[in-house]
Amino acid sequence: MNILIIDDHIVIHVGLQRILSDQFPGAVFCGALDAKEAMQRLGENRWDVAIVDIGLPGRGGFELLQDIHEQRPSLPILVFSMHPEEQFAIRALKAGASGYVSKNSASDQLVEAIGRVLRGGRYISPALAEKLASELSGRGNTVAFDVLSNRELEVLRLLASGNSATEIGELLAISVKTVSTYRSRIFEKLNIHTFADLVRYAIGHELDQ
Repeated sequence: MNILIIDDHIVIHVGLQRILSDQFPGAVFCGALDAKEAMQRLGENRWDVAIVDIGLPGRGGFELLQDIHEQRPSLPILVFSMHPEEQFAIRALKAGASGYVSKNSASDQLVEAIGRVLRGGRYISPALAEKLASELSGRGNTVAFDVLSNRELEVLRLLASGNSATEIGELLAISVKTVSTYRSRIFEKLNIHTFADLVRYAIGHELDQ
């Protein structure tokens, strides 16, 4: 079995390999530290599952999920993230992920999730299943930044991380003018008025990581 690990922290790569080697003997692992390297690795082998952190530096997150899903639509993608699932899991599933596991979860939950997506299923925790049921019934509480598109959320995260409009444009392959347009939309949709407000909002929602 070939497992692709996409995470910007080497310690995560090492930890995952130790856990999964015991559960999946003979598995071959390959790692990528950012979105660009991830897409390179994607074309180098036939992968059985990709484990992806959506909090990558630079261009990453949900657009990476979409890119992977478009290039390898049959590849199971399991998001392994420090972000709480109630904030990002539904968006990740919509972007092409097969499951979502928090990095705070026990290792047996991760193994269970990988086994589930390898069999062609989807993995969600009981708490997320309840949230999905509530949303379908119209009783769920939406997260404030759910009003943002994936690209707007990515621009928000990059702005809050200290990137300039020029740097964001280079990372996302868009013009500085387009970055400014997204910035204006973010301010309007979230009803914020200053950059300081934007940073406080991002920190409060754990979007600056």
